[in-house]
Amino acid sequence: MAYRNFVPVIGMIVNMARGDDCCSQMMSLRTDNGIVNFRITPDTHVIDCRPLRAGLRVAAFYDASLPVPLIFPPQYAAQIVTVLTRDEQVMINEFNRNLIATDNSLQLNIARNTSIETINGQNTNCSLSNQTLLVYYTVTTRSIPPQTTPRRVIVLC
Repeated sequence: MAYRNFVPVIGMIVNMARGDDCCSQMMSLRTDNGIVNFRITPDTHVIDCRPLRAGLRVAAFYDASLPVPLIFPPQYAAQIVTVLTRDEQVMINEFNRNLIATDNSLQLNIARNTSIETINGQNTNCSLSNQTLLVYYTVTTRSIPPQTTPRRVIVLC
């Protein structure tokens, strides 16, 4: 999967509805830019298998290289959905051997209490260098690149 094409949309779930069949759902998010709809299918990774419901703050990632219908509000096929805490941020990026994102947008400082796992929830002790990572964090420094000690890192194999 080409994770470099994944774009996050962060917002509050305002509605969950049944999709076209029993195995899909429609999720409506209220974002700073208005309502955005997502199709949740059996191919969507919902991190931690958390039940999605109205009132949760989530990040939904879609693949920007896929075609989307030209409708309003926008509607995307969710590839990954994860629940976020109040002030938490999340990003997917490739990180080099110094744990700096390829676009120089973030540098990771891994702590002992940083949870490191695979997308299916298994603990891993593999090197994070030169990997695509889903990173959960709250605060960053004002340096260039900004630095953070993430709460959680998910290795996207």
